[in-house]
Amino acid sequence: MIRDARVLRAGFVPREVEHRDAEVNHLSSVLEPITNGEPADTAIVTGPSGAGKTCISQFVTERLREEVLDVEATYVNCWRNYTRFRTLYQILDDLGATIDIHRQSTPHDELVDRLQQHDGPRTVVILDEVDQLEDPSVIYDLHSLPQFAIICIANKEEELFSRVDDRLVSRLRSSEHVRMDKYHDEQLYDILSARAKWGLDEDVITDDQLYRIADAAAGDARLAIGILRTAAGKADRENHERITDDILLDAAEDARAQIKQKSLDSLTPHQRVVYDIVREHGPIGPSEIHERYTEDVDDPRTKRTVRTYLSKMEQYNLLEAEGTSRDREYSLVDSAAASPMQ
Repeated sequence: MIRDARVLRAGFVPREVEHRDAEVNHLSSVLEPITNGEPADTAIVTGPSGAGKTCISQFVTERLREEVLDVEATYVNCWRNYTRFRTLYQILDDLGATIDIHRQSTPHDELVDRLQQHDGPRTVVILDEVDQLEDPSVIYDLHSLPQFAIICIANKEEELFSRVDDRLVSRLRSSEHVRMDKYHDEQLYDILSARAKWGLDEDVITDDQLYRIADAAAGDARLAIGILRTAAGKADRENHERITDDILLDAAEDARAQIKQKSLDSLTPHQRVVYDIVREHGPIGPSEIHERYTEDVDDPRTKRTVRTYLSKMEQYNLLEAEGTSRDREYSLVDSAAASPMQ
């Protein structure tokens, strides 16, 4: 049943992307100067979860590397590498320049010096989930190095700007902004249809089923592809000739649970404390969350940072908020209330 499993994987970058021509062209034009050996502007790619931000950034970068010999690329997931050291180390590691770096004893400045001395090909650095960085000064470190072109990926510009100091805000505001909206159901259907065409045997899934996946995913391509992948895997394991409606129903629930678990596993230690407070005491307001949080951790972050944590968890459907900014209360998302598979 599964012809090419790669096509169904979460991080797969297709040869052609659906419904993002304008964004692809915009980002390509921003990076164009590095094909001539010149510095490129920083690009900020924003949009909701599942809008294709990472896919588009990697697609454009790969296409660039196909066209130009002397261009490299490195990808950093800032949710996983949320400290300045980890981010710099990841970039240097991809460049093959970490041989004598000791994670425990090497100072940050030495890592920045290494990047400054890098005399290899110009490099595109994709900083995914950049608003997760505990110390956003790493953006400033890279911004000042002309041999690196930066793509910053975040859900919302405001949350990125609220975390950085004034000298960097002015630079980021003058950067190129590529804004992406949620997909419509028709667009998600086209994305799923292409994945099914390349990844599955013919007639394994009907158009009607693909439309229902698109509807249930509510604009989130990551969830839509996750449902298709989970359904195909289950049908394949159970030796079905096609994906049944029952399998599809189970797959929608499983894919949601997998994505939720992955998001929970990605939380930083401080974010996890905040999440657990809401889990134990919600519905609960931001002030009380911050009070409890400061009691629970040794090195508490500011109220503003905790508000950013809450917003991030909202965007990833871990928490939901009710009320206006004054009387807002947070609670855990009720998974059963998500868009059901019709």
